[in-house]
Amino acid sequence: MRLTPPRLLAAGFLAAILLGGILLSTPWATRDGSTDWLTSFFTATSAVCVTGLVVVDTGTHWTWFGQLVILLMIQVGGLGIMSFATFFALLLGKRIQLRQRLILQQALNKPSMEGIVKIFRYLLIFSFLVEAAAAVILAVHWAPSLGPARALWYGVFHSVSAFNNAGFDLMGGFNSLTGYTTDFLTNMVISGLFIVGGLGFVVIYEIYNYRRNPRLSLHSRLVLITTVLLIATGTAVILVSEYNHALRELSPAGKLIAAYFQAVTPRTAGFNTLDLNSLFLSTQLLIMFLMFVGGSPGSTAGGIKTSTFALLWLAIYSILRGKRDTEIFRRRIAPQEVFRALAIALLGLFVVFLVTFLITLTHEASLTAILFEVVSALGTVGLSLGLTTELNTPGKLLIMATMFLGRLGPLTIGYALAYRPKQPDIRYPEGKIMIG
Repeated sequence: MRLTPPRLLAAGFLAAILLGGILLSTPWATRDGSTDWLTSFFTATSAVCVTGLVVVDTGTHWTWFGQLVILLMIQVGGLGIMSFATFFALLLGKRIQLRQRLILQQALNKPSMEGIVKIFRYLLIFSFLVEAAAAVILAVHWAPSLGPARALWYGVFHSVSAFNNAGFDLMGGFNSLTGYTTDFLTNMVISGLFIVGGLGFVVIYEIYNYRRNPRLSLHSRLVLITTVLLIATGTAVILVSEYNHALRELSPAGKLIAAYFQAVTPRTAGFNTLDLNSLFLSTQLLIMFLMFVGGSPGSTAGGIKTSTFALLWLAIYSILRGKRDTEIFRRRIAPQEVFRALAIALLGLFVVFLVTFLITLTHEASLTAILFEVVSALGTVGLSLGLTTELNTPGKLLIMATMFLGRLGPLTIGYALAYRPKQPDIRYPEGKIMIG
């Protein structure tokens, strides 16, 4: 079988999961000296796929060695297998071959290979610098309560986890960041990390070079506008709906901070500062929607992506106005891009329905909890209503497969399984089908 770029990406992630699962199965990884293989590989899959769903508490179950393995898997899974292969190749002074450039292009979801190695070099330097700076800030902030050594390790771990949109935490008791609900600095640093990590490295690169080239591409403008609208809308809806409910005990400023954090974390960070089970069903449905949309292409985030969501609504708007083309900013979007966005969204919905249906066959739980878990896994978010630890073996395997599919993307998996050499263009006579 020919190893195409999508297949190599899938193989790379599978290899990382296999290695991580083996390391987490060793006696040095757990505090009691042993853990079952399913727990090890579930955790490895969640870490490499930067999801954050866990069946055991990360802070109390795993030793420092186990936590370090999880941290490395998050970093590798978030930035991508090929990022590190390219990094070491550049360190050794090796030339990046065409096949490697194609894989890098696939990993970044970039339409062309122009400047791809330069972007990856910037991506790695930028990522490590941002993570290091945030780790120092968090360590200094947490030192009075945690102690210097523990605060430093917690700062590094949570910085890497947040930037890569993983959602793993060491706070203990499956409580995530609920102890920092109104802590302004913690909320801003953590949310800033996963927002930046979820924008997409091409967008970040263009923003960084804005002074030299004061023009953003159509893609970057669409991503930034959609991101701002989703954050603002989500914050406003959660603030209004939960003002006298889940947020009632907080001050007005605390309510705003908590609503903001809970609006941005589903895209797709997995941290939470509020008890998700205490939220109204309507708020939980909103969080599911935000998890399904996710972050942006070529980022550490999952979901169908902001550009896909925006493109679908632009296509609907054009159809309602009777326009032939999908347009934005006086630019016409190619029909194949609209079809691709539609395929991604429909595949995502189909996977959510199929996995939810299969879990209901083998597990007794509320539909809301199961649906929330599946959408969180596909969006590589990591938020849960408490179902993860109660899943049986078939349920865990299904969630593992969903996390893997969500990290690589349905289309990447489809290309990997059904890739064929390009065929000659053949156009059949046009047919008519009644719609609506």
